[in-house]
Amino acid sequence: MAGRVEILDGDLVAGLSADQLASRFGTPLYVYDMDVIERRVSALRSVLPGVVDIAYAMKANPALAVVSFIGGLGLGVDVASGGELATALRAGIPAGRIVVTRPGKRDDELAAAVDAGVRAVTVESLGELARLERIAADRGRHVPVLLRASVDGSSRVERVRIVGDGGAGKFGMADADLFAAARSAGRSQHLDVLGVHRFGASNVTDAAALEAHVIETVELGREVAVAARAPLRLVDAGGGLGVPYGPVDEPLDLVDLGRRVSRAAEGWAVAHDTRGMRLLIEPGRFLVGPAGAYLARVVDRKRAGEGHVAVLDGGIHHLLRPALVGQEHRVRVLGTRRRRDSSRPVTIAGPLCSGLDVLAASATLPLPDAGDVIAVLDAGAYGFTESMPLFLSHPVPAEVAVRHGRAHVIRARVEPETWLATQVVPSW
Repeated sequence: MAGRVEILDGDLVAGLSADQLASRFGTPLYVYDMDVIERRVSALRSVLPGVVDIAYAMKANPALAVVSFIGGLGLGVDVASGGELATALRAGIPAGRIVVTRPGKRDDELAAAVDAGVRAVTVESLGELARLERIAADRGRHVPVLLRASVDGSSRVERVRIVGDGGAGKFGMADADLFAAARSAGRSQHLDVLGVHRFGASNVTDAAALEAHVIETVELGREVAVAARAPLRLVDAGGGLGVPYGPVDEPLDLVDLGRRVSRAAEGWAVAHDTRGMRLLIEPGRFLVGPAGAYLARVVDRKRAGEGHVAVLDGGIHHLLRPALVGQEHRVRVLGTRRRRDSSRPVTIAGPLCSGLDVLAASATLPLPDAGDVIAVLDAGAYGFTESMPLFLSHPVPAEVAVRHGRAHVIRARVEPETWLATQVVPSW
């Protein structure tokens, strides 16, 4: 994929006027361009060999309409909770295309996955393996599983570190437990070991690093299959396909990635222990991130030292990621007049009573006026549902999807009165 494929084209958001969108649906507002999602799915598919399956990591954006649309393009999904499993099924995703992945799965979530007949449950620990086996036995079911390998502190992996990536030790199993799980699951009458799951890092735009991770994961899968005395049928290399957030960041070279994975697949096709294997990847932000924008209006503008601050009607309570991981998104002032103005450093801040509520510090922009619409780009992933919309009781923004130039509300705006009405004052 050469260059950026994204929601913004000049002053148009998903092909529509930002002012018209803001007036029709109110601000703040999330807008998703479904045509961009489709193009990104097509671009990724076009470079990968036939041995690769794609499952959308719906944690990136679990809006029902987005999941349904992606499922309609033929992709599977990776779900990370019982709620996401319910969303995937309601969106019409066939259970055979769903993989359940996350640490700390409750028994009811494991039971729901077993009952649904998902493609695979990724097992995170020996304890989870025992619980899943018991649940499967109680139901008389045979459950396909992937055994998740930890990448924390393992000599197998040169781990790619990213901003905001912590807590890796809670994911997967170290080698001793991994191979013990393989032997145990291999003997079970209720578990079917398909292979391994292993996720190295998020938002990687280096094709060589992604290739190395895939190759190392397949090699580990071979060893696990031997321990389980089962054929290696599925290797889940996780997601991690990155997108550029900064204005000078380079996008992932898809052609290079496809060439590298295809070369590796040629070797798998002729090796006796991998010729029946499929490779699963789980992109999330790569598919939906550049397809989304967060729109907010400027409420106030003032001087701050030598610079300027524009205060919006929305902030990190709706788009937490800049504060959460310390990585700003690109921002744009929309409108033809603004494109003629000279640019200068402007801080884009939200309305919260918190110094953390800054979407962009000293962004180089035309000086915005009150009433102008600001677009925060690359907000289609880890935006709406990663945030804290109830903080300080502001309205919750609507989510709008645009397809072929037609805008549809896919999640309605919620005013504070709605959740205030659900609260109760006890008779003390």
